[in-house]
Amino acid sequence: MTPTQMTTLIKVPAVTLGFWIIKILATTFGETAGDTVSMSLDLGYLVGTAIFAVIFIVLAVFQIRSNKFHPFLYWATIIASTTVGTTMADFATRSLGIGYPGGSLLLLGLVIASLIVWHRSLGSVSVETIHEPHAEVFYWLTITFSQTLGTALGDWVADGPLGYLGAAAIFGSMLVLLALLYYRSSISHVALFWAAFILTRPLGATVGDFLDKPLDHGGLAFSRPLASLALIIAIVALIYFLPQRAGNQASPSTEH
Repeated sequence: MTPTQMTTLIKVPAVTLGFWIIKILATTFGETAGDTVSMSLDLGYLVGTAIFAVIFIVLAVFQIRSNKFHPFLYWATIIASTTVGTTMADFATRSLGIGYPGGSLLLLGLVIASLIVWHRSLGSVSVETIHEPHAEVFYWLTITFSQTLGTALGDWVADGPLGYLGAAAIFGSMLVLLALLYYRSSISHVALFWAAFILTRPLGATVGDFLDKPLDHGGLAFSRPLASLALIIAIVALIYFLPQRAGNQASPSTEH
């Protein structure tokens, strides 16, 4: 093996089909679990955000301080980021009164700013370069902003004439398009990864809303706690049964 082919393990999973399946289920769970705490338990968006933010910060610290890839720890941190993203987006768009367009634009700006600062600091925003704490901090910050953006974007589209299923079809189609571009175009794989990562969140948000919203609002009126329980069981089962391996850190000469 030549020096340019040498790889080292990192603490995020390899990006496979299983990764995307679990990610979409995690974002759907984030929507139903976030709504359970803030709406079903009537704690409000601010209190819900505080609860999930504490959980996320604790898990992120453990994830960053860990010396190897732990599948359940990684996905627990992803789930925490998506639940706090749900309540933060709802607080921004509803409690602060800036609406879905304002919230989506604000959060898009934060995602872009995070990626720019990350790239200027470390020279790359590829997940293949996440092998030390500084990079992981940027990674989890960007993920949290993207989860929050995805919630606001999903609610914005679903609130229109398309409804939850129509919005889910749009975001699902966009993900298929990104997959085709990944394999059939020369567009940066790093840019396509982050675009797909962001779009899984509004897909999960609209599917989650479809499951738990009332029938007269276009949903199936499933119990939020029961829907959340079913989703977390499915996520745990997939993490356990699907191969979970750490990604590889590519050398600069092999990055694309």
